[in-house]
Amino acid sequence: MTKPLDPDMFDPVCPSGLMPIRVGDKWSGMIVQCLEDGPRRFSELRIPLRTIAPKVLTQSLRSLERDGFVVRTAGHAGVARHVRYELTPLGRSLLGLLDMVRGWAEAHMDELIEAREAASCMDRTG
Repeated sequence: MTKPLDPDMFDPVCPSGLMPIRVGDKWSGMIVQCLEDGPRRFSELRIPLRTIAPKVLTQSLRSLERDGFVVRTAGHAGVARHVRYELTPLGRSLLGLLDMVRGWAEAHMDELIEAREAASCMDRTG
């Protein structure tokens, strides 16, 4: 059994929108990270990804599945049906890349924030 996902694995003040490279959509990189340690149910993914609307999480998972990064497996546990999501080998190949990009973003966070703030000021005054 995999350990539970940490509800605080994504810092709420971290501007994830600053990530310059996205796999699929805004949330896909975080979903891939959540699946790193093994298969997860939708309800487990909702814990650290609590700011994502369920509909958007479903759409992101479907996109990841369509692109071959995630496999969706439906099963039955007694009376209830459950669905698990798991990284494929192709999806696993993203983990190292995402780690490098996350490290780069952390190293350049101040510059990224300054650039966004400057652009935002120009939008308001321009």
